[in-house]
Amino acid sequence: MADDPAALIERALAGERRATAKLLSLVEQGGAPARDVVARLHRLTGSAWSVGITGAPGSGKSTLTDKLVGCMRAESLDVGVLAVDPTSPFSGGAILGDRVRMQEHATDPGVFIRSMATRGHLGGLALATPQAVRVLDAVGKDWIVVETVGVGQVEVEIAGQADTTVVVVNPRWGDAVQAAKAGLMEIADVFVVNKADRPGAAETVADLDGMLELAGEQQWRPPVMCTVATTGEGVSDLWDAIGRHRSFLESSELVTARRHARQASELRAIAAARLQERAAALTCGDRFDALVDDVVARRRDPYGAASVLLDGEP
Repeated sequence: MADDPAALIERALAGERRATAKLLSLVEQGGAPARDVVARLHRLTGSAWSVGITGAPGSGKSTLTDKLVGCMRAESLDVGVLAVDPTSPFSGGAILGDRVRMQEHATDPGVFIRSMATRGHLGGLALATPQAVRVLDAVGKDWIVVETVGVGQVEVEIAGQADTTVVVVNPRWGDAVQAAKAGLMEIADVFVVNKADRPGAAETVADLDGMLELAGEQQWRPPVMCTVATTGEGVSDLWDAIGRHRSFLESSELVTARRHARQASELRAIAAARLQERAAALTCGDRFDALVDDVVARRRDPYGAASVLLDGEP
């Protein structure tokens, strides 16, 4: 009974970190327990502000996240950090790397750091991450930072589901056209040129500004910030920019529209995953094998056989 979702939720809401960790494990694994946890916690969510941080591997996202969490803690805010690694089936490396770069906050009771890696469950991290954010929101975190390891499609989707999305690049990482190709121009609310003490920083800022000019009139034009995460230079300005973006969304009521669109996207993803589960169950066993035999023998066409599976047609 100690790991029963209802009992875990009660303990997590009382501030027990271990219970929160177990709830995160349940939603990460997916299935019926995850759905139970979300159903019980959903009404308690909606207060936290989420920040997605994405960018090329090696751009300094973890160090930047560490310094950004420091800004949040300086204001006595409770913070949750989800370090997402969609590419690895093992969580050990991700956990060690994040702990090393965030060691200042690893033992801070006001900061909860969790590394998430693919567990092979249907839907993957693109489906599990919003549920993990819900858990941290429900247990009282004021801000939730979701850091992804790269700029592949899954990483972009995960980071783009946040209230504010920060895209991190390095000097000479590539021109703004490459950024557009990676899908980053569409999701970025704030651009950060990290390691700005290196040659090429000014050119990278100019490239991004140029691409933003070509994008035309926007209600919110993403600012391009410069930071040196290892020293903390520029991080307070980044924190201010994130705050300005939050104020802009809240004052214009765009936050409601953005969250509505996000929930619509999540609902589609959940429905697709559930249908995929159903399809996986239908496409095995004696009945399926018999239909395959019918198609091979030309007694049925493939579409007709699929209709039998899905609709029960004779």
